[in-house]
Amino acid sequence: MSNNTITRAQLAEAVYQEVGLSRNESADLLEAVLTRISDALSRGETVKISSFGSFSVRRKGQRIGRNPKTGQEVPILPRKVLVYRPSQVLKDRITKSLGGH
Repeated sequence: MSNNTITRAQLAEAVYQEVGLSRNESADLLEAVLTRISDALSRGETVKISSFGSFSVRRKGQRIGRNPKTGQEVPILPRKVLVYRPSQVLKDRITKSLGGH
């Protein structure tokens, strides 16, 4: 598996190539979409993108963890975590591209 990362610049370039907006307009469009997604998540809303998946924020309660080096118990404070659940369409596409079923 490769460690390639897709950057904002690459996404903006893909929008430029596919949609035909100027490069600046493509970058602005991408930023607007990402801002809307992050704003919705920060308000605690779920973001669903058809055929891609859904993003949501989940609250995790306090629990006791253990320092793996010393074995000492330490409290893990309550926190919020970002959760991504891929759609079945995306799962099927990935399975198919990896030579699965």
